[in-house]
Formats: sequence, C-alpha cells, structure tokens
Amino acid sequence: MKELVIASKNKGKIKEIQAAFQNIGVKVISLAEFEEIPDAVEDGKTFEENALIKAHFYSKLTGRACLADDSGLEVDALHGEPGVYSARYAGETATDFKNNAKLISELQKINGIGSTARFRCVLAFVDMNGESILCNGSCEGIILEKERGNGGFGYDPLFYIEEFKKSMAEITIEEKNQISHRGAALRVMAEKLAEYLK
Repeated sequence: MKELVIASKNKGKIKEIQAAFQNIGVKVISLAEFEEIPDAVEDGKTFEENALIKAHFYSKLTGRACLADDSGLEVDALHGEPGVYSARYAGETATDFKNNAKLISELQKINGIGSTARFRCVLAFVDMNGESILCNGSCEGIILEKERGNGGFGYDPLFYIEEFKKSMAEITIEEKNQISHRGAALRVMAEKLAEYLK
C-alpha cells in the first residue's frame, strides 16, 4: 500500500482526504505525524505554483509521495482578488473576521457587493520519482453584504450559493462536500491517482 503524506495537520482536511481515497489503496499520513517539520514558503503567483511548491517540499522532507493543496477565493469585481492571498488578505496575521471585513470594505468602495466569485482548489500530487499530477476544483457563488451562518470557516459566511439559497456557512457538511471546490478536486484526484497507481 502506497503511503501518501498530506501537506496539512488539519484533522478535518485529513479525514476528508481519507474518505475520498479509501478505495484506491493509499495510506494517508498527516504532517502531524512528523516532528518539527518547517513550513513551506508559498511564494508562487498561482494556486498551481503554491500547491506544487508544498508537495515537492514535504515530499523531500518526509521521503514519501505527497499531496498538497492551495485554495482561495476569487472575486470577479476585484479582478480575482484575494486569490493566492486569501488567508492573509488583511495582513500576515489576519483572522477570518479581519479578512471578511477587508473584503466587504474593498467591494463597497467600488459598489461590488453581490459580485460573482468562486472558491478554487488546486491539488498537487508529487511522487518520489518526480512524477506529478495536478487537479482543479471550483465552486461558484455570490458575495453577500454581511456574514450569514455559523458553520464553515474563512469566507464561507459571505459566500452565497444559489442552489441552496444559503451561504456556505449555513449548509451542512454533507452539502458542502457535494459542492465544495476541495470535494470536486478530490474526486478528480482520486480517479487520476487510482489510474496512476495501477
């Protein structure tokens, strides 16, 4: 069985990946199982670049194949911002609350509330032989004027999904997995990995 290090210590994310990969013969390992691993420097200009940077970095450090993701929010009225800077939109130590406040403020300046937007996720798999696989997933929505719902994290309370008539923070985990950008990318990656591991 192939061991696959996931470039994350987030238990929720690890669980989600384990569930997606349960039938393809890989053993999923969290970065939390390795001692004192430094953070990768994500200095790419795109989600693809950052995901590959992380996957190569942790594959080298752990001596195993690695799967990394980079994701964020692209708002059309802001020409794709915050994009790769989604987690640190309001500064390096930004909280979800500060990032959301900055997003609303930037959109108000240009009458952009209600702009179309999407969550994007890029997954990068890097094997020990240097082979790599990239997969994309996205989820379309509209940016709300104020936060709605207590679930989810990040920009979820501002991200309205037409299909459910709710924000991403108001839907159930099951509903989110059906439509989320990471869920979509994981389904494609599971297929491609199963094929690759044959």
